[in-house]
Amino acid sequence: MNDKANLIASSSLGAELSDGDIELLGSLMEERLLADDEFLFEDGMTDSSLHVILTGKVEVVKRTGDDNFASLAVLREGELAGELSFIDGTPHTVGLRALSETRVLSLSREAFEGIIDSNPQLVYKVMRAVARSAHRIVHRMNTEFVELSNYIFKQHGRY
Repeated sequence: MNDKANLIASSSLGAELSDGDIELLGSLMEERLLADDEFLFEDGMTDSSLHVILTGKVEVVKRTGDDNFASLAVLREGELAGELSFIDGTPHTVGLRALSETRVLSLSREAFEGIIDSNPQLVYKVMRAVARSAHRIVHRMNTEFVELSNYIFKQHGRY
């Protein structure tokens, strides 16, 4: 396997994929190098691609007004980004900003849809990886909500 294939294999996207699946998927993906502080995408932008963080890390940010951003999370090597916009094509509700030089692989929905008939098992495995990633995000958000609620209520609204 080449370097790109090895990186896909070690990501959450490659968890269930065979070497042949990884080679095919890698051939459909575009590699991008982000400079420190460069945005992969900004909130409100429409981008129907699934992104895999290969090296480096990106910050999930929400614009709070003016040129200020609130940091929501940090995505690291092997994690997926842009899952929901990849599925439904809606604009992003957050932005992704590189925290260092970061390599990303992007899979466009159009390229992915081109293999539905010829490789349905690969499509199924990729969509399972997308669902697992979305599930982890919801789980993390639920945990943070409970922690915040506990903090507020245990402090009786004083914080």
